[in-house]
Amino acid sequence: MSSALATLCGQAYGAKEYGKMGVYLQRSWIVLFLTALLLLPVFIFASPILTMLGQEESIAQVAGNISLWSIPVIIAFIVSFTCQNFLQSQSKNIIISFLAAFSIIIHVLFSWLLTMKFKLGIAGVMTSTILAYWIPNIGQIIFITRGWCPETWKGFSFLAFKDLWPVVRLSLSSGVMLCLEFWYNTILVLLTGNMKNAEVQIDALSICLNINGWEMMISFGFMAAASVRVANELGKGSSKAVKFSIAVTVLTSFTIGFILFLFFLFFRERLAYVFTSNEDVAVAVGDLSPLLAVSILLNSVQPVLSGVAIGAGWQSIVAYVNIGCYYVIGIPVGVVLGNVINWQVKGIWIGMLIGILIQTIVLIIITYKTNWDEQVTIARNRINIWSEVDTGRHETIAPGKLV
Repeated sequence: MSSALATLCGQAYGAKEYGKMGVYLQRSWIVLFLTALLLLPVFIFASPILTMLGQEESIAQVAGNISLWSIPVIIAFIVSFTCQNFLQSQSKNIIISFLAAFSIIIHVLFSWLLTMKFKLGIAGVMTSTILAYWIPNIGQIIFITRGWCPETWKGFSFLAFKDLWPVVRLSLSSGVMLCLEFWYNTILVLLTGNMKNAEVQIDALSICLNINGWEMMISFGFMAAASVRVANELGKGSSKAVKFSIAVTVLTSFTIGFILFLFFLFFRERLAYVFTSNEDVAVAVGDLSPLLAVSILLNSVQPVLSGVAIGAGWQSIVAYVNIGCYYVIGIPVGVVLGNVINWQVKGIWIGMLIGILIQTIVLIIITYKTNWDEQVTIARNRINIWSEVDTGRHETIAPGKLV
Protein backbone atom coordinates (compact mmCIF):
# COMPACT_ATOMS: atom_id res chain seq x y z
CA MET A 1 0.00 0.00 0.00
CA SER A 2 2.92 2.34 0.59
CA SER A 3 3.69 2.41 -3.14
CA ALA A 4 0.86 4.94 -3.47
CA LEU A 5 3.28 7.36 -1.83
CA ALA A 6 5.77 6.76 -4.66
CA THR A 7 3.16 8.01 -7.12
CA LEU A 8 2.16 11.10 -5.13
CA CYS A 9 5.60 12.17 -3.89
CA GLY A 10 7.32 11.38 -7.18
CA GLN A 11 4.94 13.50 -9.23
CA ALA A 12 4.89 16.32 -6.65
CA TYR A 13 8.70 16.42 -6.56
CA GLY A 14 8.88 16.55 -10.36
CA ALA A 15 6.41 19.45 -10.36
CA LYS A 16 8.49 21.20 -7.65
CA GLU A 17 5.52 21.11 -5.25
CA TYR A 18 7.91 20.15 -2.46
CA GLY A 19 5.77 21.29 0.44
CA LYS A 20 3.05 18.71 -0.28
CA MET A 21 5.36 15.74 0.09
CA GLY A 22 5.56 15.85 3.88
CA VAL A 23 1.74 15.96 4.08
CA TYR A 24 1.50 12.99 1.71
CA LEU A 25 3.94 11.07 3.92
CA GLN A 26 1.88 11.77 7.03
CA ARG A 27 -1.36 10.79 5.27
CA SER A 28 0.22 7.52 4.22
CA TRP A 29 1.32 6.87 7.83
CA ILE A 30 -2.24 7.37 9.04
CA VAL A 31 -3.77 5.08 6.39
CA LEU A 32 -1.21 2.32 6.88
CA PHE A 33 -1.34 2.42 10.69
CA LEU A 34 -5.13 2.08 10.57
CA THR A 35 -4.73 -0.84 8.16
CA ALA A 36 -2.23 -2.47 10.51
CA LEU A 37 -4.70 -2.15 13.39
CA LEU A 38 -7.32 -3.96 11.30
CA LEU A 39 -4.84 -6.77 10.62
CA LEU A 40 -3.74 -7.17 14.25
CA PRO A 41 -6.38 -9.81 15.18
CA VAL A 42 -4.91 -12.14 12.53
CA PHE A 43 -1.52 -11.95 14.25
CA ILE A 44 -2.90 -12.12 17.80
CA PHE A 45 -5.12 -15.14 17.12
CA ALA A 46 -2.85 -16.89 14.60
CA SER A 47 -2.67 -20.15 16.61
CA PRO A 48 -6.44 -20.81 16.84
CA ILE A 49 -6.91 -19.66 13.23
CA LEU A 50 -4.28 -22.14 11.98
CA THR A 51 -5.69 -24.92 14.16
CA MET A 52 -9.17 -24.26 12.79
CA LEU A 53 -7.76 -24.50 9.25
CA GLY A 54 -6.34 -27.95 10.00
CA GLN A 55 -2.74 -27.20 10.91
CA GLU A 56 -1.00 -29.50 13.39
CA GLU A 57 -1.31 -28.22 16.97
CA SER A 58 2.46 -28.08 17.60
CA ILE A 59 3.13 -26.10 14.42
CA ALA A 60 0.18 -23.79 15.06
CA GLN A 61 1.49 -22.96 18.54
CA VAL A 62 4.98 -22.09 17.30
CA ALA A 63 3.54 -20.10 14.39
CA GLY A 64 1.31 -18.20 16.82
CA ASN A 65 4.33 -17.33 18.98
CA ILE A 66 6.26 -16.05 15.95
CA SER A 67 3.16 -14.16 14.82
CA LEU A 68 3.03 -12.19 18.09
CA TRP A 69 6.71 -11.32 17.75
CA SER A 70 5.98 -10.17 14.18
CA ILE A 71 3.66 -7.34 15.23
CA PRO A 72 6.52 -4.83 15.84
CA VAL A 73 7.96 -5.89 12.46
CA ILE A 74 4.68 -5.08 10.70
CA ILE A 75 4.63 -1.64 12.32
CA ALA A 76 8.27 -1.21 11.28
CA PHE A 77 7.34 -1.98 7.67
CA ILE A 78 4.98 1.02 7.67
CA VAL A 79 7.73 3.45 8.66
CA SER A 80 10.37 1.76 6.52
CA PHE A 81 8.48 1.57 3.22
CA THR A 82 6.88 5.02 3.46
CA CYS A 83 10.14 6.76 4.41
CA GLN A 84 11.98 4.94 1.64
CA ASN A 85 9.41 6.03 -0.95
CA PHE A 86 9.55 9.58 0.37
CA LEU A 87 13.36 9.69 0.13
CA GLN A 88 13.59 7.80 -3.18
CA SER A 89 11.22 10.30 -4.77
CA GLN A 90 13.90 12.92 -4.06
CA SER A 91 16.74 10.62 -5.22
CA LYS A 92 18.11 10.56 -1.66
CA ASN A 93 19.21 6.93 -2.03
CA ILE A 94 22.59 7.07 -0.30
CA ILE A 95 21.10 7.40 3.16
CA ILE A 96 18.74 4.46 2.47
CA SER A 97 21.67 2.29 1.31
CA PHE A 98 23.81 3.28 4.28
CA LEU A 99 21.07 2.47 6.78
CA ALA A 100 20.27 -0.82 5.01
CA ALA A 101 23.92 -1.89 5.19
CA PHE A 102 24.02 -0.94 8.87
CA SER A 103 20.81 -2.93 9.39
CA ILE A 104 22.36 -6.08 7.91
CA ILE A 105 25.37 -5.77 10.23
CA ILE A 106 23.10 -5.31 13.25
CA HIS A 107 20.93 -8.24 12.18
CA VAL A 108 23.84 -10.65 11.71
CA LEU A 109 25.51 -9.56 14.96
CA PHE A 110 22.42 -9.82 17.15
CA SER A 111 21.23 -13.02 15.46
CA TRP A 112 24.52 -14.69 16.35
CA LEU A 113 24.63 -13.16 19.82
CA LEU A 114 21.06 -13.97 20.86
CA THR A 115 20.63 -17.35 19.18
CA MET A 116 24.10 -18.93 19.19
CA LYS A 117 25.62 -17.32 22.27
CA PHE A 118 22.63 -16.93 24.61
CA LYS A 119 20.49 -19.73 23.07
CA LEU A 120 17.28 -17.70 23.10
CA GLY A 121 15.78 -19.50 20.10
CA ILE A 122 12.78 -17.86 18.43
CA ALA A 123 12.82 -14.98 20.93
CA GLY A 124 16.43 -14.24 19.97
CA VAL A 125 15.77 -14.45 16.24
CA MET A 126 12.75 -12.16 16.40
CA THR A 127 14.44 -9.68 18.75
CA SER A 128 17.34 -9.30 16.31
CA THR A 129 14.85 -8.92 13.46
CA ILE A 130 12.90 -6.20 15.28
CA LEU A 131 16.11 -4.30 16.07
CA ALA A 132 17.33 -4.69 12.48
CA TYR A 133 14.17 -2.98 11.22
CA TRP A 134 13.68 -0.30 13.84
CA ILE A 135 17.26 1.02 14.10
CA PRO A 136 17.37 2.15 10.42
CA ASN A 137 13.78 3.38 10.75
CA ILE A 138 14.85 5.70 13.54
CA GLY A 139 17.72 6.86 11.33
CA GLN A 140 15.34 7.61 8.44
CA ILE A 141 12.92 9.52 10.66
CA ILE A 142 15.76 11.60 12.12
CA PHE A 143 17.09 12.30 8.61
CA ILE A 144 13.67 13.43 7.38
CA THR A 145 12.50 15.48 10.38
CA ARG A 146 15.74 17.03 11.65
CA GLY A 147 16.70 19.24 8.74
CA TRP A 148 18.08 17.04 5.94
CA CYS A 149 14.87 17.41 3.90
CA PRO A 150 14.19 21.12 4.43
CA GLU A 151 12.14 21.64 1.26
CA THR A 152 9.95 18.57 1.50
CA TRP A 153 9.40 18.27 5.26
CA LYS A 154 7.75 21.29 6.90
CA GLY A 155 6.79 19.58 10.14
CA PHE A 156 3.68 17.74 11.28
CA SER A 157 0.44 19.20 9.98
CA PHE A 158 -3.28 18.79 10.64
CA LEU A 159 -3.69 18.74 6.84
CA ALA A 160 -2.62 15.10 7.07
CA PHE A 161 -6.05 14.26 8.54
CA LYS A 162 -7.97 16.01 5.74
CA ASP A 163 -9.39 14.16 2.73
CA LEU A 164 -7.85 10.79 3.52
CA TRP A 165 -10.24 8.86 1.26
CA PRO A 166 -8.29 9.56 -1.99
CA VAL A 167 -5.13 8.27 -0.28
CA VAL A 168 -7.04 5.21 0.95
CA ARG A 169 -8.26 4.47 -2.58
CA LEU A 170 -4.85 4.78 -4.18
CA SER A 171 -3.22 2.84 -1.34
CA LEU A 172 -5.74 0.01 -1.61
CA SER A 173 -5.30 -0.31 -5.36
CA SER A 174 -1.51 -0.23 -4.87
CA GLY A 175 -1.73 -2.94 -2.20
CA VAL A 176 -3.99 -5.16 -4.31
CA MET A 177 -1.69 -4.79 -7.31
CA LEU A 178 1.47 -5.85 -5.47
CA CYS A 179 -0.16 -8.45 -3.20
CA LEU A 180 -1.57 -10.26 -6.22
CA GLU A 181 1.98 -10.50 -7.58
CA PHE A 182 3.64 -11.62 -4.32
CA TRP A 183 0.93 -14.17 -3.45
CA TYR A 184 1.30 -15.76 -6.88
CA ASN A 185 4.60 -17.45 -5.94
CA THR A 186 3.21 -18.43 -2.55
CA ILE A 187 0.38 -20.32 -4.23
CA LEU A 188 3.01 -22.17 -6.27
CA VAL A 189 4.44 -23.59 -3.02
CA LEU A 190 0.98 -24.45 -1.66
CA LEU A 191 0.04 -26.34 -4.82
CA THR A 192 3.36 -28.19 -4.81
CA GLY A 193 2.71 -29.44 -1.28
CA ASN A 194 -0.03 -31.72 -2.62
CA MET A 195 2.26 -33.42 -5.15
CA LYS A 196 3.79 -36.89 -4.92
CA ASN A 197 7.19 -36.94 -3.21
CA ALA A 198 6.27 -33.47 -1.97
CA GLU A 199 9.21 -33.18 0.43
CA VAL A 200 11.84 -33.40 -2.32
CA GLN A 201 9.72 -31.26 -4.64
CA ILE A 202 9.26 -28.51 -2.05
CA ASP A 203 12.97 -28.60 -1.12
CA ALA A 204 13.91 -28.19 -4.79
CA LEU A 205 11.27 -25.53 -5.34
CA SER A 206 12.37 -23.63 -2.22
CA ILE A 207 15.96 -23.52 -3.52
CA CYS A 208 14.78 -22.28 -6.93
CA LEU A 209 12.49 -19.66 -5.39
CA ASN A 210 15.29 -18.56 -3.07
CA ILE A 211 17.60 -18.01 -6.04
CA ASN A 212 14.77 -16.32 -7.92
CA GLY A 213 14.12 -14.11 -4.89
CA TRP A 214 17.74 -12.94 -4.81
CA GLU A 215 17.57 -12.03 -8.48
CA MET A 216 14.21 -10.33 -7.94
CA MET A 217 15.88 -7.89 -5.55
CA ILE A 218 17.81 -6.54 -8.56
CA SER A 219 14.57 -6.18 -10.49
CA PHE A 220 12.86 -4.50 -7.52
CA GLY A 221 15.70 -1.98 -7.52
CA PHE A 222 14.91 -1.19 -11.14
CA MET A 223 11.22 -1.17 -10.24
CA ALA A 224 11.87 1.58 -7.68
CA ALA A 225 14.03 3.47 -10.17
CA ALA A 226 11.34 3.25 -12.87
CA SER A 227 8.59 4.45 -10.52
CA VAL A 228 10.68 7.41 -9.35
CA ARG A 229 11.86 8.48 -12.80
CA VAL A 230 8.42 8.14 -14.43
CA ALA A 231 6.69 10.01 -11.59
CA ASN A 232 9.33 12.77 -11.54
CA GLU A 233 9.21 13.31 -15.30
CA LEU A 234 5.41 13.29 -15.38
CA GLY A 235 5.45 15.92 -12.65
CA LYS A 236 7.94 17.98 -14.64
CA GLY A 237 5.74 17.67 -17.74
CA SER A 238 8.28 15.94 -19.98
CA SER A 239 6.68 13.06 -21.87
CA LYS A 240 9.85 12.45 -23.92
CA ALA A 241 11.91 12.03 -20.76
CA VAL A 242 9.31 9.56 -19.45
CA LYS A 243 9.64 7.38 -22.55
CA PHE A 244 13.42 7.59 -22.46
CA SER A 245 13.49 6.60 -18.77
CA ILE A 246 11.26 3.60 -19.43
CA ALA A 247 13.38 2.40 -22.35
CA VAL A 248 16.68 2.73 -20.46
CA THR A 249 15.39 1.05 -17.29
CA VAL A 250 13.71 -1.86 -19.08
CA LEU A 251 16.69 -2.53 -21.38
CA THR A 252 19.21 -2.38 -18.53
CA SER A 253 17.20 -4.72 -16.33
CA PHE A 254 16.58 -7.10 -19.26
CA THR A 255 20.30 -7.22 -20.07
CA ILE A 256 21.14 -8.23 -16.51
CA GLY A 257 18.31 -10.76 -16.54
CA PHE A 258 19.53 -12.27 -19.82
CA ILE A 259 23.04 -12.75 -18.43
CA LEU A 260 21.62 -14.46 -15.34
CA PHE A 261 19.32 -16.52 -17.59
CA LEU A 262 22.38 -17.96 -19.38
CA PHE A 263 24.22 -18.46 -16.07
CA PHE A 264 21.48 -20.51 -14.41
CA LEU A 265 20.76 -22.41 -17.61
CA PHE A 266 24.41 -23.50 -17.74
CA PHE A 267 25.06 -24.43 -14.08
CA ARG A 268 21.72 -26.20 -13.40
CA GLU A 269 21.92 -28.72 -10.51
CA ARG A 270 25.43 -27.61 -9.51
CA LEU A 271 23.81 -24.56 -7.92
CA ALA A 272 21.77 -26.76 -5.61
CA TYR A 273 24.83 -27.99 -3.69
CA VAL A 274 25.24 -24.49 -2.28
CA PHE A 275 21.97 -25.12 -0.39
CA THR A 276 21.86 -28.90 0.12
CA SER A 277 23.92 -32.11 0.05
CA ASN A 278 20.90 -34.23 -0.90
CA GLU A 279 21.49 -35.65 -4.38
CA ASP A 280 17.77 -36.21 -5.06
CA VAL A 281 17.04 -32.55 -4.31
CA ALA A 282 19.99 -31.47 -6.50
CA VAL A 283 18.67 -33.55 -9.41
CA ALA A 284 15.20 -32.05 -8.93
CA VAL A 285 16.72 -28.54 -8.95
CA GLY A 286 18.58 -29.38 -12.17
CA ASP A 287 15.28 -30.50 -13.68
CA LEU A 288 13.66 -27.19 -12.67
CA SER A 289 16.61 -25.00 -13.70
CA PRO A 290 15.36 -24.25 -17.25
CA LEU A 291 12.10 -22.99 -15.74
CA LEU A 292 14.08 -21.00 -13.17
CA ALA A 293 16.14 -19.42 -15.96
CA VAL A 294 13.01 -18.45 -17.93
CA SER A 295 11.41 -17.10 -14.73
CA ILE A 296 14.47 -14.93 -14.07
CA LEU A 297 14.34 -13.60 -17.64
CA LEU A 298 10.66 -12.68 -17.39
CA ASN A 299 11.12 -11.19 -13.92
CA SER A 300 13.79 -8.87 -15.27
CA VAL A 301 11.09 -7.03 -17.25
CA GLN A 302 7.78 -7.47 -15.42
CA PRO A 303 8.68 -5.66 -12.13
CA VAL A 304 10.09 -2.72 -14.09
CA LEU A 305 6.81 -2.33 -15.95
CA SER A 306 5.02 -2.50 -12.59
CA GLY A 307 7.31 0.34 -11.48
CA VAL A 308 6.21 2.34 -14.52
CA ALA A 309 2.60 1.72 -13.50
CA ILE A 310 3.30 2.95 -9.96
CA GLY A 311 4.99 6.09 -11.26
CA ALA A 312 2.05 6.83 -13.54
CA GLY A 313 -0.63 5.94 -10.96
CA TRP A 314 -2.04 2.94 -12.85
CA GLN A 315 -2.22 0.63 -9.83
CA SER A 316 -5.90 -0.20 -10.23
CA ILE A 317 -5.46 -1.03 -13.93
CA VAL A 318 -2.52 -3.37 -13.23
CA ALA A 319 -4.49 -5.00 -10.39
CA TYR A 320 -7.14 -6.09 -12.92
CA VAL A 321 -4.43 -7.26 -15.31
CA ASN A 322 -2.86 -9.33 -12.51
CA ILE A 323 -6.18 -10.95 -11.61
CA GLY A 324 -6.78 -11.98 -15.22
CA CYS A 325 -3.27 -13.14 -16.08
CA TYR A 326 -2.33 -14.79 -12.78
CA TYR A 327 -5.53 -16.11 -11.25
CA VAL A 328 -7.80 -16.64 -14.28
CA ILE A 329 -5.09 -18.03 -16.60
CA GLY A 330 -1.83 -18.88 -14.79
CA ILE A 331 -3.05 -20.88 -11.77
CA PRO A 332 -5.77 -22.89 -13.58
CA VAL A 333 -3.34 -23.79 -16.39
CA GLY A 334 -0.75 -24.78 -13.78
CA VAL A 335 -3.25 -27.00 -11.94
CA VAL A 336 -4.24 -28.73 -15.20
CA LEU A 337 -0.62 -29.29 -16.28
CA GLY A 338 0.48 -30.38 -12.81
CA ASN A 339 -2.42 -32.60 -11.74
CA VAL A 340 -4.37 -33.60 -14.85
CA ILE A 341 -1.48 -34.03 -17.30
CA ASN A 342 0.68 -35.11 -14.32
CA TRP A 343 3.71 -32.89 -15.00
CA GLN A 344 3.86 -32.35 -11.25
CA VAL A 345 5.70 -29.23 -10.04
CA LYS A 346 7.01 -28.49 -13.55
CA GLY A 347 3.44 -28.24 -14.82
CA ILE A 348 2.43 -25.88 -12.03
CA TRP A 349 5.48 -23.69 -12.67
CA ILE A 350 4.88 -23.66 -16.44
CA GLY A 351 1.33 -22.46 -15.79
CA MET A 352 2.69 -19.73 -13.53
CA LEU A 353 5.19 -18.68 -16.20
CA ILE A 354 2.42 -18.51 -18.80
CA GLY A 355 0.56 -16.10 -16.52
CA ILE A 356 3.68 -13.94 -16.03
CA LEU A 357 4.39 -13.97 -19.78
CA ILE A 358 0.87 -12.84 -20.66
CA GLN A 359 0.96 -10.17 -17.96
CA THR A 360 4.32 -8.88 -19.25
CA ILE A 361 3.02 -8.73 -22.83
CA VAL A 362 -0.11 -6.87 -21.71
CA LEU A 363 1.94 -4.34 -19.71
CA ILE A 364 4.32 -3.82 -22.66
CA ILE A 365 1.35 -3.13 -24.95
CA ILE A 366 -0.25 -0.74 -22.42
CA THR A 367 3.05 1.11 -21.91
CA TYR A 368 3.77 1.32 -25.64
CA LYS A 369 0.24 2.45 -26.59
CA THR A 370 -0.01 5.06 -23.83
CA ASN A 371 -0.26 8.70 -24.84
CA TRP A 372 2.33 10.10 -22.43
CA ASP A 373 1.40 13.71 -23.23
CA GLU A 374 -2.04 12.89 -21.90
CA GLN A 375 -0.49 11.24 -18.82
CA VAL A 376 1.45 14.45 -18.15
CA THR A 377 -1.85 16.34 -18.14
CA ILE A 378 -3.43 13.80 -15.79
CA ALA A 379 -0.48 14.08 -13.41
CA ARG A 380 -0.64 17.87 -13.44
CA ASN A 381 -4.40 17.79 -12.79
CA ARG A 382 -3.88 15.39 -9.88
CA ILE A 383 -1.28 17.71 -8.34
CA ASN A 384 -3.46 20.80 -8.88
CA ILE A 385 -6.55 19.14 -7.40
CA TRP A 386 -4.66 17.99 -4.33
CA SER A 387 -3.21 21.50 -3.99
CA GLU A 388 -6.72 22.90 -3.83
CA VAL A 389 -7.70 20.27 -1.28
CA ASP A 390 -4.72 21.09 0.91
CA THR A 391 -5.37 24.82 0.82
CA GLY A 392 -9.05 24.42 1.62
CA ARG A 393 -10.39 25.37 -1.84
CA HIS A 394 -12.10 22.03 -2.42
CA GLU A 395 -15.81 22.75 -2.16
CA THR A 396 -16.50 22.22 -5.88
CA ILE A 397 -14.19 19.26 -6.47
CA ALA A 398 -15.89 15.97 -7.24
CA PRO A 399 -14.54 13.38 -4.75
CA GLY A 400 -14.48 10.67 -7.41
CA LYS A 401 -11.97 12.63 -9.47
CA LEU A 402 -9.35 13.18 -6.80
CA VAL A 403 -7.31 10.14 -7.90
